[in-house]
Amino acid sequence: MILPLTPLDFLARARRLFADRIGVIDGDHRFTYADFGERCDALARLLVDECAIRPGDVVAWRCGNTHELLEAYFGVLLAGAVLLPVNIRLAPAEIDFVLRDADARVVFRHPDQPEIDAAVATRVLDETHHELIEHHRRSEVWPRPEIDERSPAEIFYTSGSTGSPKGAVLSHRALYLHAIHNALTGSITGHDVILHTIPLFHVNGWGVPHYLTGLGGQHVMLAKFDPAEVLRLVEQHRVTRLLLVPTMVQMLLDHPDLAIRDVSSVVQVTIGGAPPPPAMLTQVEQAFGAECVCGYGMTETSPSMLRSLDKPGHAPSPERRATTGLPIIGVDLRVFDADGTEVPWDAESVGEVCVRSNHVMSEYLGDPAATAQVIVDGWLHTGDLAHVRPDGFVQVVDRKKDLIVSGGENIACPEVEHALLEHPAVREASVIGVSDDRWGEVPRAFVSLVDTDDEPPTVDELIEFVRARLAHFKAPRDVIVLDDLPKGGTGKIQKQTLRAWTL
Repeated sequence: MILPLTPLDFLARARRLFADRIGVIDGDHRFTYADFGERCDALARLLVDECAIRPGDVVAWRCGNTHELLEAYFGVLLAGAVLLPVNIRLAPAEIDFVLRDADARVVFRHPDQPEIDAAVATRVLDETHHELIEHHRRSEVWPRPEIDERSPAEIFYTSGSTGSPKGAVLSHRALYLHAIHNALTGSITGHDVILHTIPLFHVNGWGVPHYLTGLGGQHVMLAKFDPAEVLRLVEQHRVTRLLLVPTMVQMLLDHPDLAIRDVSSVVQVTIGGAPPPPAMLTQVEQAFGAECVCGYGMTETSPSMLRSLDKPGHAPSPERRATTGLPIIGVDLRVFDADGTEVPWDAESVGEVCVRSNHVMSEYLGDPAATAQVIVDGWLHTGDLAHVRPDGFVQVVDRKKDLIVSGGENIACPEVEHALLEHPAVREASVIGVSDDRWGEVPRAFVSLVDTDDEPPTVDELIEFVRARLAHFKAPRDVIVLDDLPKGGTGKIQKQTLRAWTL
């Protein structure tokens, strides 16, 4: 017997076996899995009956980590549609581009989010989600659509090294297997209580909505990261696992409430998004009394690829936990040199991280050329550089892509450079990432100006100019004005020289 693989199986299992279990906690809201399932059904009815959604249509969601977005992870798929969670930190023009590129038919906007230009979608729903859902709730179960497991289930947009957003298409099959592989590797159980600290528009926060629902665990929602609120929720709901980026970790470690809150329920903290300093893992383990490990992934892989869990048969090792880790179940990950040969496991030889897995994306939406650039001979080329230790643990050491990771958010340097070059006084622009104690990395810009008698712009004016065009976190923190930017023989700006100047 062969059945199609789909994340909808996880919802069906939860509402059948754990109907009376409180599955979702969001502020004062408490939903059993029976309630949650009914609300997902109601969303499907709303989309099909009122919005005329057809199979394969894209439904976008502009929302933080609330129960509404969690319901969309299943309700949109029940309608036979494709879910597009939109990064709420993007600037309006960036959001408009994503919605148009994906041809979103309907956009749900949470009331706490800015308005959306109605021209970018067939319909923008600004009404309160709760009233819409209650209007469409019924006692009967919404029929599950026929699913082709290779058809798109979700689209997540990611900025590549060129700065142009690309929609990574993730199939039902990929998301189903990604959830199973994560739950097995991480020993997740239905007793787990997970606080959604990672935004659900970031590839479902490591797939948590899928596997935790299927196992009957508890979701605790967090609309916006706040260290005091995180610590309060951990204590109140006895949270067992936290998934964080280094910036979040540092904010928790620095917060005075850490000393007075009971965080003894936490059994594991996973840090991903950017490489954390090894000392941070030790601090976390001492502060929480819990295991701390690293994770690695990318949008194109659904996203998880590596986790630095202790190796079976070996004594626990903080040194190994501080690496990027071992491939999770279902992931074949290799580090290849420029000739396509796997590098030796000597902790010195560096190559590019390449992966093949059932949870690699199907394609970049509408961009076969970009897809062919990253998926070559059956391997996804990540653009990240790493070496492998003799024990098989991988350590990512650098990025081939010209990408800055700031607080877990990707910033493509060309995108910021292009924004600076729109200023009439800017002749040349180059952006690099520099270390920052709070955010890990932040953008620093180098510019040369047009020779004119006009008053040159100030540094603050240039920064505000970028902020008016891009999300604020993408704007440079400082701008250094030079007569000319350093260039090589071909005229290309030498970023390695600029980086050397910052040391």
